[in-house]
Amino acid sequence: MIFKENMKRYNYLLATFLLLYLFSSCQKSFLNEKPDQALLVPESLSDFQALLDNLNIMNVTPSLQNVATDDYYTTDNGWSALSSPAEKNSYIWLSDIYENQTNQDWNIPYKQVFYANVVLDGLNQIGPGNTSQNTYNQIKGSALFYRAFAEYNLIQMFAADYDPATASQLPGIPVRSSSDVNIKSTRGSIKETYEAIVADLNNAALLLSNTAAFKSRPCKTAVYALLSKIYLSMRNYSQAQAFATACLNLNSSLIDYNTILTSASRPFPPPLTADNKEVIFYATLNSYSFNRAATTYVNADLYNAYNSNDLRKTAYFNMRGTGYNFKGTYTGNVSFFAGLATDEIYFIRAECEARLNNLTEALTDLNTVMALRFVNGTYTNYTTTDPNQALIKILLERRKELISRGVRWYDLKRLNREASTAVTLSRSLRGQNHTLLPNSNRYVFPIPDDEIAANGLPQNPR
Repeated sequence: MIFKENMKRYNYLLATFLLLYLFSSCQKSFLNEKPDQALLVPESLSDFQALLDNLNIMNVTPSLQNVATDDYYTTDNGWSALSSPAEKNSYIWLSDIYENQTNQDWNIPYKQVFYANVVLDGLNQIGPGNTSQNTYNQIKGSALFYRAFAEYNLIQMFAADYDPATASQLPGIPVRSSSDVNIKSTRGSIKETYEAIVADLNNAALLLSNTAAFKSRPCKTAVYALLSKIYLSMRNYSQAQAFATACLNLNSSLIDYNTILTSASRPFPPPLTADNKEVIFYATLNSYSFNRAATTYVNADLYNAYNSNDLRKTAYFNMRGTGYNFKGTYTGNVSFFAGLATDEIYFIRAECEARLNNLTEALTDLNTVMALRFVNGTYTNYTTTDPNQALIKILLERRKELISRGVRWYDLKRLNREASTAVTLSRSLRGQNHTLLPNSNRYVFPIPDDEIAANGLPQNPR
Protein backbone atom coordinates (compact mmCIF):
# COMPACT_ATOMS: atom_id res chain seq x y z
CA MET A 1 0.00 0.00 0.00
CA ILE A 2 2.81 2.41 0.90
CA PHE A 3 4.60 1.56 -2.33
CA LYS A 4 1.45 2.27 -4.40
CA GLU A 5 0.97 5.62 -2.68
CA ASN A 6 4.57 6.53 -3.45
CA MET A 7 4.02 5.66 -7.09
CA LYS A 8 1.00 8.00 -7.17
CA ARG A 9 3.10 10.74 -5.58
CA TYR A 10 5.90 10.04 -8.04
CA ASN A 11 3.52 10.45 -10.99
CA TYR A 12 2.44 13.80 -9.60
CA LEU A 13 6.00 14.98 -9.16
CA LEU A 14 6.95 13.76 -12.59
CA ALA A 15 4.14 15.76 -14.14
CA THR A 16 5.02 18.92 -12.25
CA PHE A 17 8.81 18.88 -12.01
CA LEU A 18 10.74 16.41 -14.14
CA LEU A 19 8.69 15.85 -17.26
CA LEU A 20 10.46 18.41 -19.40
CA TYR A 21 13.87 17.29 -18.17
CA LEU A 22 13.57 13.57 -18.58
CA PHE A 23 11.66 13.43 -21.82
CA SER A 24 13.37 16.26 -23.66
CA SER A 25 13.87 16.41 -27.40
CA CYS A 26 16.14 13.75 -28.85
CA GLN A 27 18.03 16.58 -30.56
CA LYS A 28 19.49 17.67 -27.21
CA SER A 29 22.08 16.17 -24.90
CA PHE A 30 20.62 14.48 -21.85
CA LEU A 31 23.37 15.63 -19.50
CA ASN A 32 22.90 19.35 -20.06
CA GLU A 33 19.15 19.65 -20.65
CA LYS A 34 17.70 22.23 -18.27
CA PRO A 35 14.41 21.68 -16.40
CA ASP A 36 11.80 24.42 -16.08
CA GLN A 37 12.71 26.07 -12.79
CA ALA A 38 9.13 27.37 -12.39
CA LEU A 39 7.85 23.87 -11.79
CA LEU A 40 7.36 22.32 -8.37
CA VAL A 41 10.51 21.12 -6.63
CA PRO A 42 10.26 18.01 -4.39
CA GLU A 43 10.96 19.05 -0.81
CA SER A 44 9.70 16.43 1.66
CA LEU A 45 10.96 12.98 2.59
CA SER A 46 7.89 11.42 1.01
CA ASP A 47 8.60 13.36 -2.20
CA PHE A 48 12.17 12.09 -2.27
CA GLN A 49 11.13 8.49 -1.57
CA ALA A 50 8.54 8.71 -4.33
CA LEU A 51 11.19 9.77 -6.85
CA LEU A 52 13.37 6.81 -5.90
CA ASP A 53 10.44 4.39 -6.10
CA ASN A 54 10.01 4.82 -9.86
CA LEU A 55 10.75 1.26 -11.01
CA ASN A 56 10.70 2.19 -14.69
CA ILE A 57 13.71 4.44 -14.17
CA MET A 58 15.55 3.52 -10.98
CA ASN A 59 15.50 -0.27 -11.42
CA VAL A 60 16.57 -0.58 -15.06
CA THR A 61 20.05 -1.37 -16.38
CA PRO A 62 21.72 -1.24 -19.83
CA SER A 63 21.02 -4.14 -22.16
CA LEU A 64 22.92 -3.79 -25.45
CA GLN A 65 25.72 -5.87 -23.93
CA ASN A 66 23.22 -8.73 -23.74
CA VAL A 67 22.68 -8.40 -27.49
CA ALA A 68 26.41 -8.38 -28.19
CA THR A 69 27.37 -11.36 -26.05
CA ASP A 70 28.08 -14.90 -27.21
CA ASP A 71 25.29 -16.45 -25.13
CA TYR A 72 22.79 -15.92 -27.96
CA TYR A 73 22.33 -15.92 -31.70
CA THR A 74 19.51 -14.96 -34.01
CA THR A 75 18.53 -15.83 -37.57
CA ASP A 76 18.86 -13.60 -40.61
CA ASN A 77 15.13 -12.89 -40.45
CA GLY A 78 15.29 -12.38 -36.69
CA TRP A 79 18.08 -9.83 -37.11
CA SER A 80 16.11 -7.98 -39.80
CA ALA A 81 13.12 -7.75 -37.48
CA LEU A 82 15.03 -6.11 -34.62
CA SER A 83 13.44 -2.77 -33.84
CA SER A 84 16.46 -0.46 -33.54
CA PRO A 85 19.76 0.14 -35.33
CA ALA A 86 21.53 -0.09 -31.96
CA GLU A 87 20.44 -3.72 -31.57
CA LYS A 88 21.32 -4.71 -35.12
CA ASN A 89 24.71 -3.02 -35.00
CA SER A 90 25.61 -4.24 -31.50
CA TYR A 91 24.86 -7.81 -32.55
CA ILE A 92 27.64 -7.73 -35.14
CA TRP A 93 29.92 -5.31 -33.24
CA LEU A 94 29.91 -2.50 -35.81
CA SER A 95 31.77 0.72 -35.14
CA ASP A 96 28.73 2.99 -35.57
CA ILE A 97 26.03 1.59 -33.31
CA TYR A 98 23.46 4.35 -32.88
CA GLU A 99 23.22 5.92 -36.36
CA ASN A 100 22.58 9.35 -34.78
CA GLN A 101 19.76 8.08 -32.57
CA THR A 102 19.57 8.57 -28.82
CA ASN A 103 20.19 5.56 -26.63
CA GLN A 104 18.45 4.50 -23.43
CA ASP A 105 21.43 2.49 -22.18
CA TRP A 106 23.12 5.87 -21.68
CA ASN A 107 20.10 8.03 -20.87
CA ILE A 108 18.35 5.86 -18.28
CA PRO A 109 21.39 5.47 -15.97
CA TYR A 110 21.95 9.22 -16.13
CA LYS A 111 18.30 9.76 -15.27
CA GLN A 112 18.97 7.59 -12.23
CA VAL A 113 21.97 9.76 -11.36
CA PHE A 114 19.88 12.91 -11.76
CA TYR A 115 17.06 11.57 -9.58
CA ALA A 116 19.58 10.54 -6.92
CA ASN A 117 21.23 13.96 -7.02
CA VAL A 118 17.87 15.75 -6.75
CA VAL A 119 17.23 13.72 -3.60
CA LEU A 120 20.70 14.25 -2.13
CA ASP A 121 20.65 17.98 -2.82
CA GLY A 122 17.17 18.22 -1.33
CA LEU A 123 18.17 16.30 1.78
CA ASN A 124 21.09 18.63 2.28
CA GLN A 125 18.66 21.55 2.19
CA ILE A 126 16.22 20.22 4.77
CA GLY A 127 18.69 18.39 7.00
CA PRO A 128 17.70 15.60 9.40
CA GLY A 129 16.75 17.88 12.27
CA ASN A 130 12.98 18.05 11.86
CA THR A 131 12.48 14.61 10.30
CA SER A 132 12.67 10.97 11.28
CA GLN A 133 16.41 10.22 11.46
CA ASN A 134 15.95 6.62 10.33
CA THR A 135 13.76 7.58 7.36
CA TYR A 136 16.21 10.32 6.42
CA ASN A 137 19.10 7.86 6.57
CA GLN A 138 17.30 5.24 4.47
CA ILE A 139 16.46 7.74 1.75
CA LYS A 140 19.95 9.24 1.70
CA GLY A 141 21.57 5.80 1.67
CA SER A 142 19.24 4.71 -1.13
CA ALA A 143 20.09 7.74 -3.26
CA LEU A 144 23.81 7.06 -2.81
CA PHE A 145 23.28 3.43 -3.78
CA TYR A 146 21.25 4.28 -6.89
CA ARG A 147 23.89 6.77 -8.04
CA ALA A 148 26.64 4.17 -7.55
CA PHE A 149 24.58 1.43 -9.24
CA ALA A 150 23.99 3.65 -12.28
CA GLU A 151 27.63 4.67 -12.54
CA TYR A 152 28.80 1.08 -12.15
CA ASN A 153 26.63 0.03 -15.09
CA LEU A 154 27.74 3.01 -17.14
CA ILE A 155 31.45 2.42 -16.63
CA GLN A 156 31.07 -1.25 -17.48
CA MET A 157 29.50 -0.26 -20.80
CA PHE A 158 31.25 2.95 -21.76
CA ALA A 159 34.81 2.64 -20.45
CA ALA A 160 37.68 0.21 -20.78
CA ASP A 161 38.15 -2.66 -18.36
CA TYR A 162 39.81 -1.66 -15.09
CA ASP A 163 43.57 -2.14 -15.20
CA PRO A 164 45.66 -0.68 -12.35
CA ALA A 165 48.41 0.17 -14.82
CA THR A 166 46.18 2.38 -16.98
CA ALA A 167 43.22 3.31 -14.75
CA SER A 168 44.66 6.74 -13.97
CA GLN A 169 45.17 7.61 -17.64
CA LEU A 170 42.15 6.19 -19.50
CA PRO A 171 38.83 8.07 -19.46
CA GLY A 172 36.00 6.88 -17.28
CA ILE A 173 32.50 8.36 -17.44
CA PRO A 174 31.06 11.74 -16.46
CA VAL A 175 30.46 11.58 -12.71
CA ARG A 176 27.64 13.89 -11.68
CA SER A 177 27.57 14.81 -7.99
CA SER A 178 24.99 17.60 -8.25
CA SER A 179 21.57 18.05 -9.86
CA ASP A 180 22.73 21.45 -11.18
CA VAL A 181 22.74 20.95 -14.95
CA ASN A 182 24.80 24.11 -15.44
CA ILE A 183 27.87 22.22 -14.21
CA LYS A 184 29.76 21.02 -17.27
CA SER A 185 30.10 17.28 -17.74
CA THR A 186 33.61 15.92 -18.16
CA ARG A 187 35.15 12.46 -18.22
CA GLY A 188 37.44 11.80 -15.30
CA SER A 189 39.75 8.81 -15.29
CA ILE A 190 38.61 5.24 -14.77
CA LYS A 191 40.33 5.30 -11.37
CA GLU A 192 38.46 8.44 -10.33
CA THR A 193 35.15 6.98 -11.47
CA TYR A 194 35.62 3.79 -9.45
CA GLU A 195 36.72 5.81 -6.42
CA ALA A 196 33.52 7.88 -6.61
CA ILE A 197 31.36 4.75 -6.89
CA VAL A 198 33.05 3.02 -3.97
CA ALA A 199 32.83 6.16 -1.83
CA ASP A 200 29.08 6.40 -2.42
CA LEU A 201 28.61 2.75 -1.46
CA ASN A 202 30.74 3.02 1.66
CA ASN A 203 28.64 5.97 2.77
CA ALA A 204 25.42 4.15 1.89
CA ALA A 205 26.46 1.18 4.03
CA LEU A 206 26.60 3.45 7.07
CA LEU A 207 23.02 4.57 6.54
CA LEU A 208 20.99 1.65 5.21
CA SER A 209 19.32 -1.15 7.17
CA ASN A 210 20.34 -4.75 6.55
CA THR A 211 17.14 -5.43 4.62
CA ALA A 212 14.60 -3.23 2.83
CA ALA A 213 10.81 -3.14 2.99
CA PHE A 214 10.68 -3.85 -0.75
CA LYS A 215 13.20 -5.69 -2.91
CA SER A 216 13.11 -2.81 -5.36
CA ARG A 217 14.76 -0.64 -2.69
CA PRO A 218 18.43 -0.84 -1.64
CA CYS A 219 19.67 -2.20 1.66
CA LYS A 220 23.05 -2.84 3.28
CA THR A 221 23.08 -6.39 1.89
CA ALA A 222 22.72 -4.93 -1.61
CA VAL A 223 25.57 -2.50 -0.95
CA TYR A 224 27.90 -5.34 -0.03
CA ALA A 225 26.74 -7.37 -3.05
CA LEU A 226 27.45 -4.48 -5.41
CA LEU A 227 30.84 -3.82 -3.83
CA SER A 228 31.77 -7.45 -4.38
CA LYS A 229 30.86 -7.10 -8.08
CA ILE A 230 32.83 -3.87 -8.37
CA TYR A 231 35.98 -5.28 -6.81
CA LEU A 232 35.67 -8.39 -8.98
CA SER A 233 35.59 -6.15 -12.07
CA MET A 234 38.72 -4.43 -10.73
CA ARG A 235 40.30 -7.89 -10.21
CA ASN A 236 40.83 -7.05 -6.55
CA TYR A 237 39.98 -10.55 -5.39
CA SER A 238 40.64 -10.13 -1.70
CA GLN A 239 38.25 -7.18 -1.44
CA ALA A 240 35.66 -8.88 -3.65
CA GLN A 241 35.85 -11.96 -1.42
CA ALA A 242 35.49 -9.87 1.74
CA PHE A 243 32.40 -8.04 0.54
CA ALA A 244 30.85 -11.22 -0.83
CA THR A 245 31.28 -12.73 2.61
CA ALA A 246 29.78 -9.64 4.27
CA CYS A 247 26.79 -9.94 1.95
CA LEU A 248 26.30 -13.66 2.54
CA ASN A 249 26.59 -13.15 6.28
CA LEU A 250 23.39 -11.10 6.00
CA ASN A 251 21.62 -13.25 3.40
CA SER A 252 22.90 -16.62 2.23
CA SER A 253 19.55 -18.03 1.07
CA LEU A 254 19.39 -20.17 -2.07
CA ILE A 255 16.47 -21.71 -3.95
CA ASP A 256 16.36 -25.47 -4.18
CA TYR A 257 15.33 -25.92 -7.82
CA ASN A 258 13.71 -29.21 -6.85
CA THR A 259 10.99 -27.14 -5.15
CA ILE A 260 9.93 -25.21 -8.27
CA LEU A 261 8.05 -26.33 -11.37
CA THR A 262 10.92 -26.07 -13.83
CA SER A 263 8.67 -26.81 -16.83
CA ALA A 264 6.48 -23.77 -16.15
CA SER A 265 6.68 -20.80 -18.51
CA ARG A 266 7.72 -18.64 -15.53
CA PRO A 267 9.36 -21.02 -13.02
CA PHE A 268 10.48 -18.40 -10.51
CA PRO A 269 8.22 -16.32 -8.24
CA PRO A 270 8.16 -12.56 -8.93
CA PRO A 271 10.24 -10.99 -6.15
CA LEU A 272 8.12 -7.83 -5.97
CA THR A 273 4.92 -9.70 -5.07
CA ALA A 274 6.11 -13.12 -3.88
CA ASP A 275 9.12 -14.63 -2.15
CA ASN A 276 12.23 -15.18 -4.22
CA LYS A 277 14.71 -15.54 -1.41
CA GLU A 278 17.78 -15.26 -3.64
CA VAL A 279 16.89 -11.76 -4.85
CA ILE A 280 18.64 -9.03 -2.86
CA PHE A 281 17.86 -6.06 -5.11
CA TYR A 282 15.42 -6.05 -8.01
CA ALA A 283 16.39 -4.59 -11.39
CA THR A 284 15.71 -5.45 -15.01
CA LEU A 285 17.57 -5.18 -18.27
CA ASN A 286 16.44 -2.32 -20.51
CA SER A 287 13.77 -3.68 -22.87
CA TYR A 288 15.03 -4.43 -26.37
CA SER A 289 13.23 -6.51 -28.96
CA PHE A 290 16.23 -8.86 -29.10
CA ASN A 291 15.56 -10.03 -25.55
CA ARG A 292 11.90 -10.80 -26.28
CA ALA A 293 12.14 -12.22 -29.80
CA ALA A 294 11.14 -15.80 -30.48
CA THR A 295 14.12 -16.02 -32.85
CA THR A 296 16.68 -15.17 -30.16
CA TYR A 297 18.18 -18.54 -29.28
CA VAL A 298 20.66 -19.64 -26.66
CA ASN A 299 24.07 -20.64 -28.02
CA ALA A 300 23.85 -24.37 -28.79
CA ASP A 301 27.23 -25.16 -27.19
CA LEU A 302 26.14 -23.39 -24.03
CA TYR A 303 22.81 -25.22 -23.91
CA ASN A 304 24.55 -28.56 -24.39
CA ALA A 305 26.91 -27.79 -21.50
CA TYR A 306 24.05 -28.36 -19.02
CA ASN A 307 23.88 -31.90 -17.64
CA SER A 308 20.62 -33.77 -18.24
CA ASN A 309 20.03 -33.82 -14.46
CA ASP A 310 20.74 -30.09 -14.17
CA LEU A 311 17.37 -28.51 -13.41
CA ARG A 312 18.53 -25.22 -14.89
CA LYS A 313 18.21 -26.84 -18.31
CA THR A 314 14.43 -27.04 -18.00
CA ALA A 315 14.00 -24.03 -15.70
CA TYR A 316 15.90 -21.67 -17.99
CA PHE A 317 15.01 -22.82 -21.52
CA ASN A 318 12.17 -24.00 -23.70
CA MET A 319 12.26 -25.36 -27.22
CA ARG A 320 10.83 -23.03 -29.85
CA GLY A 321 11.26 -23.37 -33.58
CA THR A 322 14.82 -24.35 -34.38
CA GLY A 323 16.38 -23.60 -31.00
CA TYR A 324 15.92 -22.81 -27.33
CA ASN A 325 14.60 -19.54 -25.90
CA PHE A 326 15.46 -18.31 -22.41
CA LYS A 327 12.56 -18.21 -19.92
CA GLY A 328 14.22 -18.51 -16.49
CA THR A 329 14.35 -14.88 -15.44
CA TYR A 330 14.20 -14.08 -11.73
CA THR A 331 11.71 -11.26 -12.41
CA GLY A 332 8.84 -13.73 -12.76
CA ASN A 333 7.69 -11.85 -15.87
CA VAL A 334 8.92 -11.16 -19.41
CA SER A 335 11.69 -8.78 -18.30
CA PHE A 336 15.20 -10.11 -17.80
CA PHE A 337 16.53 -9.90 -14.23
CA ALA A 338 19.57 -7.68 -13.83
CA GLY A 339 19.62 -7.05 -10.11
CA LEU A 340 21.60 -8.56 -7.26
CA ALA A 341 21.06 -12.11 -6.03
CA THR A 342 22.79 -14.47 -3.65
CA ASP A 343 23.65 -17.08 -6.29
CA GLU A 344 25.89 -14.58 -8.08
CA ILE A 345 27.56 -13.64 -4.81
CA TYR A 346 28.37 -17.31 -4.10
CA PHE A 347 30.03 -17.52 -7.51
CA ILE A 348 31.96 -14.30 -6.94
CA ARG A 349 33.30 -15.63 -3.67
CA ALA A 350 34.07 -19.04 -5.17
CA GLU A 351 36.05 -17.45 -8.00
CA CYS A 352 37.97 -15.21 -5.63
CA GLU A 353 38.78 -18.10 -3.30
CA ALA A 354 40.11 -20.13 -6.24
CA ARG A 355 42.26 -17.21 -7.41
CA LEU A 356 43.55 -16.74 -3.85
CA ASN A 357 44.41 -20.46 -3.69
CA ASN A 358 41.80 -21.16 -1.01
CA LEU A 359 40.70 -24.32 -2.75
CA THR A 360 38.56 -25.86 -0.01
CA GLU A 361 36.52 -22.68 0.40
CA ALA A 362 36.13 -22.25 -3.36
CA LEU A 363 34.78 -25.76 -3.84
CA THR A 364 32.48 -25.43 -0.84
CA ASP A 365 30.78 -22.38 -2.37
CA LEU A 366 30.56 -23.99 -5.80
CA ASN A 367 29.08 -27.23 -4.48
CA THR A 368 26.67 -25.40 -2.18
CA VAL A 369 24.98 -23.82 -5.19
CA MET A 370 25.26 -26.77 -7.55
CA ALA A 371 23.72 -29.27 -5.13
CA LEU A 372 20.51 -27.20 -5.26
CA ARG A 373 20.47 -27.06 -9.06
CA PHE A 374 20.45 -30.80 -9.76
CA VAL A 375 17.72 -33.39 -9.41
CA ASN A 376 17.81 -34.68 -5.83
CA GLY A 377 20.40 -37.41 -5.38
CA THR A 378 22.13 -36.91 -8.74
CA TYR A 379 24.79 -34.31 -7.95
CA THR A 380 28.27 -35.41 -6.92
CA ASN A 381 30.44 -32.76 -5.32
CA TYR A 382 33.06 -31.45 -7.69
CA THR A 383 36.58 -32.12 -6.42
CA THR A 384 40.04 -31.25 -7.65
CA THR A 385 43.45 -30.49 -6.17
CA ASP A 386 44.24 -27.95 -8.89
CA PRO A 387 43.07 -24.33 -8.24
CA ASN A 388 43.25 -23.62 -11.99
CA GLN A 389 40.87 -26.47 -12.77
CA ALA A 390 38.60 -25.27 -10.00
CA LEU A 391 38.60 -21.79 -11.51
CA ILE A 392 37.70 -23.13 -14.96
CA LYS A 393 34.79 -25.07 -13.48
CA ILE A 394 33.59 -22.10 -11.42
CA LEU A 395 33.67 -19.74 -14.41
CA LEU A 396 31.72 -22.23 -16.53
CA GLU A 397 29.04 -22.72 -13.90
CA ARG A 398 28.92 -18.96 -13.29
CA ARG A 399 28.17 -18.42 -16.97
CA LYS A 400 25.48 -21.11 -16.94
CA GLU A 401 23.92 -19.75 -13.74
CA LEU A 402 23.84 -16.07 -14.70
CA ILE A 403 22.72 -16.25 -18.32
CA SER A 404 20.51 -13.33 -19.41
CA ARG A 405 21.45 -11.11 -16.45
CA GLY A 406 23.70 -8.82 -18.47
CA VAL A 407 26.96 -9.94 -16.85
CA ARG A 408 28.50 -12.11 -19.58
CA TRP A 409 29.83 -9.14 -21.59
CA TYR A 410 31.46 -7.67 -18.51
CA ASP A 411 32.99 -11.05 -17.71
CA LEU A 412 34.39 -11.30 -21.22
CA LYS A 413 36.02 -7.88 -20.84
CA ARG A 414 37.84 -8.81 -17.66
CA LEU A 415 38.61 -12.45 -18.56
CA ASN A 416 40.06 -11.45 -21.94
CA ARG A 417 42.93 -9.89 -19.99
CA GLU A 418 44.16 -13.41 -19.22
CA ALA A 419 45.34 -15.59 -22.09
CA SER A 420 43.92 -18.75 -20.50
CA THR A 421 40.37 -17.35 -20.47
CA ALA A 422 40.42 -15.09 -23.55
CA VAL A 423 37.69 -15.77 -26.11
CA THR A 424 37.29 -14.81 -29.78
CA LEU A 425 33.64 -14.23 -30.67
CA SER A 426 32.23 -14.92 -34.12
CA ARG A 427 28.87 -14.69 -35.85
CA SER A 428 27.56 -15.54 -39.29
CA LEU A 429 24.86 -13.24 -40.64
CA ARG A 430 23.53 -13.06 -44.18
CA GLY A 431 26.45 -15.08 -45.47
CA GLN A 432 29.03 -12.82 -43.86
CA ASN A 433 31.25 -13.72 -40.92
CA HIS A 434 31.85 -11.22 -38.12
CA THR A 435 34.63 -11.59 -35.54
CA LEU A 436 35.41 -9.85 -32.26
CA LEU A 437 38.93 -10.39 -30.96
CA PRO A 438 39.86 -10.39 -27.25
CA ASN A 439 40.56 -6.89 -25.89
CA SER A 440 39.12 -5.25 -29.00
CA ASN A 441 38.18 -1.59 -28.64
CA ARG A 442 34.67 -2.66 -29.59
CA TYR A 443 34.14 -4.15 -26.17
CA VAL A 444 33.69 -0.53 -25.08
CA PHE A 445 30.43 0.94 -26.33
CA PRO A 446 30.59 4.39 -27.93
CA ILE A 447 29.12 7.38 -26.13
CA PRO A 448 25.98 8.53 -28.00
CA ASP A 449 26.63 11.11 -30.70
CA ASP A 450 24.40 13.80 -29.16
CA GLU A 451 26.45 13.77 -25.94
CA ILE A 452 29.70 14.06 -27.86
CA ALA A 453 28.35 16.99 -29.87
CA ALA A 454 26.81 18.82 -26.90
CA ASN A 455 29.51 18.34 -24.27
CA GLY A 456 32.69 17.77 -26.24
CA LEU A 457 33.35 14.50 -24.44
CA PRO A 458 36.18 12.40 -25.87
CA GLN A 459 34.73 9.48 -27.81
CA ASN A 460 35.75 5.89 -27.17
CA PRO A 461 37.96 4.54 -29.98
CA ARG A 462 36.24 1.86 -32.00
